[in-house]
Amino acid sequence: MTRFDTIVVGAGMSGMTSARMLTDAGQRVVVLEGRDRIGGRMNTDRAAGFPVDLGASWIHGIDGSPLWDLAQALGIPTLEYTVGSFQVGGRPIENFDGDGAAMDAAATEQWIADVDEADRLLVEEIASSAPGDTYLDVTERALDRSGLDAERIDEIREFFRHRVEEQCGAWIGDLDAHGLDEDAIDGDEVIFPRGYDELPRRIGAGLDVRLNRIVTGVSRSASGVVVTADGEDFTADRVIVTVPLGVLKTGRIAFTPPLPDEVSGPIERLGMGVFNKVFVQFPERFWNEDSYVIRALGEAGEHWHSWYDVSAVSGLPTLLTFAAGPFGRRMQELSDEDVVADSVAALRALYGTRVPAPTAHWITRWGQDRFSDGSYSHLAVGSSHHDHDALAGPVDDVFHFAGEATWGDEPATVGAAFYSGHRAAERILGRPVDLAAFAAAIREREQTADR
Repeated sequence: MTRFDTIVVGAGMSGMTSARMLTDAGQRVVVLEGRDRIGGRMNTDRAAGFPVDLGASWIHGIDGSPLWDLAQALGIPTLEYTVGSFQVGGRPIENFDGDGAAMDAAATEQWIADVDEADRLLVEEIASSAPGDTYLDVTERALDRSGLDAERIDEIREFFRHRVEEQCGAWIGDLDAHGLDEDAIDGDEVIFPRGYDELPRRIGAGLDVRLNRIVTGVSRSASGVVVTADGEDFTADRVIVTVPLGVLKTGRIAFTPPLPDEVSGPIERLGMGVFNKVFVQFPERFWNEDSYVIRALGEAGEHWHSWYDVSAVSGLPTLLTFAAGPFGRRMQELSDEDVVADSVAALRALYGTRVPAPTAHWITRWGQDRFSDGSYSHLAVGSSHHDHDALAGPVDDVFHFAGEATWGDEPATVGAAFYSGHRAAERILGRPVDLAAFAAAIREREQTADR
């Protein structure tokens, strides 16, 4: 078949969601995916005999989350892990000061109070910020008002910089002052001990997904759309483009005629960040048994700032740390050996000879991935929250866009990808798609296949 009702470009969470909903509604749908797998930036490595989520890991806040409801409806197990929002307290965290010394309970309590006060002032500065102000601008104003001594300010400044880099993959001076407005977390956060890519794989089971099909052109006319992938043309009434913002920004997909300013403007203005993961496995645990996080403050944490204990997934002592923003771009140019050596040296500056030689590691380089050109979107200076939603289109009711970058309420999340795929399907169908019925249909197909 060369003519379809809808072509979906990209087999990530948003693409699988929209394709499944449209197919369930009776449409003829084909999914064109450049990679050799589905999942997109949800990428689980199981080669070691246990899952390692190289891409997305968390549901950030389960209260009122349709994504959480979907995982529950599909019976997918989760583990509570509420630190992905870069908390300063609230969970067991081993904090080390700028000299690399472990902070006692009193110092930790003072640190939490300092950040809480700086955050309160920061909210005020963001509210009164002017167009063009960066997150660095409002942070410095808040710190100037804090009245804290220089050393305590330096530690908070470093913490705020890392928070921006981990949440957005961007330097704090490149982020709009309102860049973290949508970053509120409602309820606990969870990770997936069987691997996060179980979600798109189960949603997409049985769909017409063509892997290794790199889309290079999308054109529209009065008769519909033509999508060109590896020299082959696919025609349809409509197309949903779900490739990451980074790919759209490269221009490797030619749109004919060119996209209108309402869509091309957001593509140009929004930023695409780099957020890389470094998993390091050890023969034995050297950190506290109940700690969620190891965190180095101030100068001690200039590069490697936080390590997350994800041992529960594999049953082996494993820490996860991040290299994001400018540091992430520099790090991904290094060899695995150099990256591991540098991160372990930072740990030994805190724990000394208690840190043994690692037994395994996993390292990502999302900024070098041609199918994403970065990790996720952020609000660059000169962009606005409206740009995220405007990017969704549609254009002439023919071109639709979906993916985390097109959902203004919580971009840069799997939830945003899921909700945007749902929105695109509803717009094409011209009616609501019930999410509970969507999940029930997936379970029913699976049960039928098992009989």
